[in-house]
Amino acid sequence: MTTKKEDTDVKLIKHIQEGLPVTRTPYKDIGQALGMSEDEVIQRLKKLLESGKIRRLAASIAHRKIGINANAMCVWKVPQKRVDEVGKIMASFEEVTHCYERPTYPDWQHNVFTMIHGYTDAECEAVIQAIKEKTGLTDYVILYSEKEFKKVGVRI
Repeated sequence: MTTKKEDTDVKLIKHIQEGLPVTRTPYKDIGQALGMSEDEVIQRLKKLLESGKIRRLAASIAHRKIGINANAMCVWKVPQKRVDEVGKIMASFEEVTHCYERPTYPDWQHNVFTMIHGYTDAECEAVIQAIKEKTGLTDYVILYSEKEFKKVGVRI
């Protein structure tokens, strides 16, 4: 059973998951749409962030519209004892937007995945080269994006 506060939080999250209104008063506008004050919207969002129920509230750039068209998923074979160390190094590159450890299988031994964005394939490859130099890893596969079918954040 949910409380009225939890129900309101879910309504707020559902309302903003498509993005904040691009206006001078986005929190006031959200509040008006949900029957809340601007201050209540801001305070609820702060509490949701502090509690970890939402991870972040940030702008999302339509990277393809500004010319960042090269996207390389680079999958790496990392010794298990080095995964944490190497993952932190890879994640420190600003061009790396996603960095995950994934399970391996007998026919797929690559266990760390990095998503790298750039204006050109050569830019992505330069980042991969820099990661190689910092980590000493040499066993990897680059998977380039060819077409984007869907890209959205998690929805509730």
